[in-house]
Amino acid sequence: MVRAALIIAAIVDVALAVLMVAVSGFMFGSGPESMHGGSLFLTTYVAGVIACVAAPVVGINLSRRGKPAPGVIITWVPAAGALVTMMLPPPY
Repeated sequence: MVRAALIIAAIVDVALAVLMVAVSGFMFGSGPESMHGGSLFLTTYVAGVIACVAAPVVGINLSRRGKPAPGVIITWVPAAGALVTMMLPPPY
């Protein structure tokens, strides 16, 4: 059961990282559709992508070392953070 939760969470985290990289041009590009995001937004965006990639690695390592519950929780944090972020009202 723990292994299935880790595998599903890893797939979700990698898919979220791919989505974030795919839409980054709309946030930081120079085209007319771009938001022209600032440096603080860029920093938090890069931290989010890194978290999406690092969370499954940390979670799987914790699970292998005999701590499956914290491993599953850490692996699901980026997906939960993305859901919470989608519920926030727009800043404009």
